[in-house]
Amino acid sequence: MVRYGYCCINMTLQKKEGITTNRSIKKKTFHTKGLEHVSRIAESNTAALSRIAEWNNQHGIKVFRVSSALVPWASEFKWEQLPGINRIVDNLQRVGKIAAEGGQRLTFHPGPFNCLVSSNERVVQNCIADLRVHGDLMDMLGQPRTPEAAINIHLGGAYGNPQKAAENWCRNFLRLPENIASRLTVENDDRKNLFSARMLYEMVHQKVGVPIVFDSHHHECGPQDATYQEAFEMAFSTWGNGVRPICHHSNSAKVWEGDKGPVTAHSKFYYKPFESFGKDVDVDLECKSKEVGLYDYLQKFEGKKPPVDILSAVEDTYSSED
Repeated sequence: MVRYGYCCINMTLQKKEGITTNRSIKKKTFHTKGLEHVSRIAESNTAALSRIAEWNNQHGIKVFRVSSALVPWASEFKWEQLPGINRIVDNLQRVGKIAAEGGQRLTFHPGPFNCLVSSNERVVQNCIADLRVHGDLMDMLGQPRTPEAAINIHLGGAYGNPQKAAENWCRNFLRLPENIASRLTVENDDRKNLFSARMLYEMVHQKVGVPIVFDSHHHECGPQDATYQEAFEMAFSTWGNGVRPICHHSNSAKVWEGDKGPVTAHSKFYYKPFESFGKDVDVDLECKSKEVGLYDYLQKFEGKKPPVDILSAVEDTYSSED
């Protein structure tokens, strides 16, 4: 069985109720308005997250990627410095309980600036600080310290020498606090000079045991050193202890929608299904239409008609393309 989910933003709730979990501020505003302002934004974002978690349960959605923007500039201060930290923690604990009631899996995908491969100590320290925020947030959400609550990242760069870069990554991985290391996963890249699933399997998983998130679109764009099935099954084999593997799926906007951007850009909707070869996995659908795209996918490839509130959104989105 494949369980499909979506990422970070619920367009239906955003449109109807103004719900968003990624309100943020520029660094200048952070320094000008301070932690009181940050705290208010974080309280709003985390309260909004509980509404999304409720909506997901109501619609039977079992996989959801949480926005990394819940707490603006969180790596710049300590949690106890936030005036509203108790309310923020209460909000996050509520989200965790809602998710648990619906059997909903929560994950994070921190940004591409997380670069554990770097030989620059300052870059590595910044990466660890950002990952620490995600590990702490997972703890506040009451999530297990296993890849069930995946914190998924890319290696961050090959610098012309993938083997050496991967060795740096593995060495720096051993420096991570337990609440990060126990949840960390790595993902294959969408550039031919970076890391394939096979490279991650041989250079990272076999060294430190970190599971691999297989991204179907990245496989098409990245190094071609294995077939799709070979790459998928290598990634699948890295998950153990009863934890369902996570995969990512998207299609190219350039190939399928005539977009003028790079071939790596995600499409608005779906034109090819994810192939799981009959295996039980969770799949983050990464198209630009979020939960609307999820139901578009289910309608196209699994014959499931969207709920009424989503059906109108799917139709509105398609009509806006005309």
